[in-house]
Amino acid sequence: MNPLAAHALLQTRRYFFGQTAAGIGTAALASVLNPDLLNAGDAASSGVGPQHHAATAKRVIWLFMADAPSQLDLYDYKPGLADYFDKDLPESIRAGQRITTMTSGQTRLPCAPSVFNFARHGEHGAWISELLPNIASIVDDICIVKTMNTEAINHDPAITYIQTGSQLPGRPSMGAWVSYGLGSPNKDLPAFVVLHSRIPGGAQTQALFSRLWGSGFMSTRHAGVALRSVGDPVLYLSNPDGVDAGTRRRMLDGLAELNQDRLSKVGDPEISSRISQYEMAFRMQTSVPELTDISDEPQSVLDMYGPEVKEPGTFAYNCLLARRMAERGVPFTQVFLRGWDHHGGLPGAIRGMAPACDRPSAALVKDLKQRGMLDDTLVIWGGEFGRTVYSQGTLTKDNYGRDHHPRNFTMWMAGGGIKGGQVYGETDDFSYNVVDKPVHIHDLNATILHALGINHEQLTFRFQGRDFRLTDVHGHVVKDILRRAAG
Repeated sequence: MNPLAAHALLQTRRYFFGQTAAGIGTAALASVLNPDLLNAGDAASSGVGPQHHAATAKRVIWLFMADAPSQLDLYDYKPGLADYFDKDLPESIRAGQRITTMTSGQTRLPCAPSVFNFARHGEHGAWISELLPNIASIVDDICIVKTMNTEAINHDPAITYIQTGSQLPGRPSMGAWVSYGLGSPNKDLPAFVVLHSRIPGGAQTQALFSRLWGSGFMSTRHAGVALRSVGDPVLYLSNPDGVDAGTRRRMLDGLAELNQDRLSKVGDPEISSRISQYEMAFRMQTSVPELTDISDEPQSVLDMYGPEVKEPGTFAYNCLLARRMAERGVPFTQVFLRGWDHHGGLPGAIRGMAPACDRPSAALVKDLKQRGMLDDTLVIWGGEFGRTVYSQGTLTKDNYGRDHHPRNFTMWMAGGGIKGGQVYGETDDFSYNVVDKPVHIHDLNATILHALGINHEQLTFRFQGRDFRLTDVHGHVVKDILRRAAG
C-alpha cells in the first residue's frame, strides 16, 4: 500500500476510536464486565471460543520419532517375507510408484525380511518386535495404527506436512492450532511446549527447523516454546547479575507502557502478543524452574523411566517432563527424538535407538495411567513416514538399509478417548501398500482435534482473504479407534 494512503487510513482509524463515544464506551463496559477480554496476557490463555463438542482429551503429548522408524522392524510383522529374502520386490506390488533418488539408481530392489523376532502380546495378541519389550507391555492400552500414509517422500516436506498440514513451509503447526483453539488453563506456562531429546551416539539424523512448532501466520503467542537441556531451560530466564525480581518487574512495566502507547497508535496485534509474551516470560521465571526440578519425584517413578531420567535432555527425562506439564495443564507437549534415519546398517543402528525410546514411552503411559490422567491425556507415538521392504545398498543375511516409504507406516495412540488393545488397519505381505482401513495424516490430525473437542472443519483462521484450517479441505475423523464418539 502507498505509505501516504496507509498513513491517512491510520489517522482515520485513530480519529474514529478517539472521537466515537459509543466505541470507547463499549470497550470500557467490556473491560468492567470481563477484564480478561482486554488483557493481552489472559487472551492468550482463553482460546478463540468454546469447544465444538464434548472432549475426550484435555491435553496431547506427541512423542515424535523424527527421521522415520522402520515399521517392518518394530510393529508390522511379515513372516512370509522370509521366503522372499534377496528376491526383487514384485512389480505388481510396487506398481510403478515413485521411489527416492537414493534407490532409484539401484539395479535391483531386493526384499529384506526383518532380522528381529516378533511375539504376540496383550489380550488381542498384537505382534511387537523384540526391540520394544516395554511398549509390548502396554499393548492393551494403545491402539496401533498400521496404515498411516502420506504423499511426502522426503524428510523435510514430510515432517512439515504432518506437523502443519502442508508440505510447504509457512503454516501454523498442530500445537499452534491447539493453542489458538483452546488456549491454556495454566497462565504461568505456555500452551505449547517443545522438548528436544539428546540424539543417541552414532545415530544418523536430519535437521529440525523451528517452523515445525511455529505459529505461521497466526500470532506468535501460539508458537511452541522449546525448552533447552543445557543452561536456562529458556534463554534469559534468569536475571543477570545485579538485577533482582523487583527491578525486572519495573523494567517490564515501563516497557509495557511504551508498547501500549505504540499499540494505541498503530493497532498492530503483534504488539499485543509481545506484551503478553514478556509477561509470560516473567511468570516463567518461577514456573519453569519448579517444572524442571524433578527432585520431588518418588524413586519408584524415576526407576520406571530408566536410569537416564536424571539426565536433562535425554528422552527419558523429557517424557517425565511431559507428564509434569500435563499435570500443570499444558495442552500440547511435543517430544522429539531423532536418529531413525537408517538407510544403511539398520539392524545395528536400530538396536541403539530402540532402547532410548522404548522404556520411557511405556513409562509415560503407565505413569499417566496410575495417576488417573491417561483417560484425558492423548499420547501419540510415531514419525513422518515409514521404511521400504527392499534394501537400500548391499543386502546380507544380517545387514540391510531401508529407504523412505510414505505409502504406509505405523503409529500408536493411547488415552484421551482412544480405544486401547487394538491394531487398526492392514498392509499387504510386503508392508508396501495399505489393503484395509487407510489413515491419512489429515485423518490423524482431524482425529486429534476431535478428541480435544474441536471440529477440524470449523477451526479456521482467516489470512489474506482465505479461511485456513489445519487439515485444509481434507481429513476424516477415524471414529473406529475412539472409545466413544465425542459429541
